Amino acid sequence: MEYIYPAVFEQNSDGSYTITFPDLPGCISEGKSSSNAIDMAQNALTQWIEYLLEEKINIPHPSNIKTIKTPSNQFANLIRTEIRYNRAVRRTVSMPGWLDTKAADAGISLSKVLQEALKDRFEIKK
Repeated sequence: MEYIYPAVFEQNSDGSYTITFPDLPGCISEGKSSSNAIDMAQNALTQWIEYLLEEKINIPHPSNIKTIKTPSNQFANLIRTEIRYNRAVRRTVSMPGWLDTKAADAGISLSKVLQEALKDRFEIKK
């Protein structure tokens, strides 16, 4: 799932940046340069959203970037992240015994085969 949030970048006296997210109180990061700050903002956003999902906390709606007012030493920028919920889940599946034996004898991971088949079915590249 894709998430896009506005971030506020404040340039510090040493040229580094402090990054905050108005819609995600407590989500803060820093970057040594503007390009590093963008990367750090994306990392912070990714980790914050993953935490909210893991803890089953409601994810707030992002503000419209046009409504964010900043002083002269700050600017707002949209930050995008894509989250895939990768925690393993157990499922019970059924198959004929002879097929299970054949797969075990061949050293085939049924979990891996099922994941690959589902990714093919849903046309997922990763």
